Amino acid sequence: MTIELLPIQDVTACCSPVTTEAMDQASAEVLAKSLKAIADPARLRLISMVAAHDGAEACVCDLQEPLGLSQPTVSHHLKVLVDAGILHREKRGTWAYFSLVPGALDTLAGLIIAPTK
Repeated sequence: MTIELLPIQDVTACCSPVTTEAMDQASAEVLAKSLKAIADPARLRLISMVAAHDGAEACVCDLQEPLGLSQPTVSHHLKVLVDAGILHREKRGTWAYFSLVPGALDTLAGLIIAPTK
């Protein structure tokens, strides 16, 4: 079994929660990239489908038909989510399996919600 790890963007390395201090341009661009990655109906469905799948991981072969999109389109959406650090990709033989990066969605949420007092 070969594991292929792609670079993951750690949004916490660039950004403070938007409610604690004013963001600089570079931090805003990094956070916006991650938010844009999840601000697409197909990508939100992919995140949900992967999380709900057995073992919280899914083969790309299991995602195309339920999503109703072509294989290249599904692959593009998955790549965007991997590049944004939301999903992890693992190559097994000829198939790619996807799982949520632990804490990725919690981290994003933590950057855009106000801390409770």
